Amino acid sequence: MKSNLLIATNGFAGTWSSIEYGAWVAVSLEKKVVLLGVTESPNPAAIDDHHPLEDVFERAVALFQQQNVEYSLEVENGGAEEVIPRRAEKTDCIVVLGPLGRPQIRRMLMGRSIRVLMEQIKQPILYVPHSRIPPRKILICVGGLGYEVTAEHIAMQIALKSRAELTLLHIVPPIDLNYPTAKTVGDHWQNLTETDTPVGKSLRLGLSAAHSNGLTARVKTRQGDVVEEILAEVKEGDYDLLCMGSPYSVNALRQFYATNVTAEVAENAHCPVLTARFKRE
Repeated sequence: MKSNLLIATNGFAGTWSSIEYGAWVAVSLEKKVVLLGVTESPNPAAIDDHHPLEDVFERAVALFQQQNVEYSLEVENGGAEEVIPRRAEKTDCIVVLGPLGRPQIRRMLMGRSIRVLMEQIKQPILYVPHSRIPPRKILICVGGLGYEVTAEHIAMQIALKSRAELTLLHIVPPIDLNYPTAKTVGDHWQNLTETDTPVGKSLRLGLSAAHSNGLTARVKTRQGDVVEEILAEVKEGDYDLLCMGSPYSVNALRQFYATNVTAEVAENAHCPVLTARFKRE
């Protein structure tokens, strides 16, 4: 994994968890950090006033220096939902984000910022609503179509450094189409690794990769609504990091009628969420 880290903050105190977590990842994986400060709605009349970014930057620099993180600082004016994707597009990076502190009425009218950012940012995203360092239990969602491969790879790099236990999770949704593969998955959902289905192959590959790297890994399956079951597993298993792929860039038409599972989960999970878009070779 060659990508460095782009950590973004608008000065909201809730973004500190992403800075702290990003610093830990940078140290663990020997990555450089760009800390991007977004000045939203700058007021020329208040140019001499103390800006929240100053406190966050001062605290972040102290943390980076204490942990010997190689870093650079950047500041851009504008809305975070526009500035961050535009900056991320310029480099190969993992984008580290935290809650931006939007008012509830804005979230109701425009949706949560993380959903908007996931739609626009093509690079892997590490969303940190709460920092849990180091991760000891990592959950990787496996859908069987290969969308999770990039996120799975990054997760294993993190697991190698923290010696975290891995769980590969597959959710078997209610079957609404009667075709052979779906029937096989439905009939054998408790022993999918023994089947020749795409998800069975994906789970075996994931286990093999983990074990070959000396990691402890297991497979778990659940039945039901995909979003509800993932969130239930996160809560019951008390995981420190959730990793998911995203088919967002695969089929634009599907986005108009299908639930964006990754965004739904990220909005409601209470642990860091790592997501990476599917990339067709």
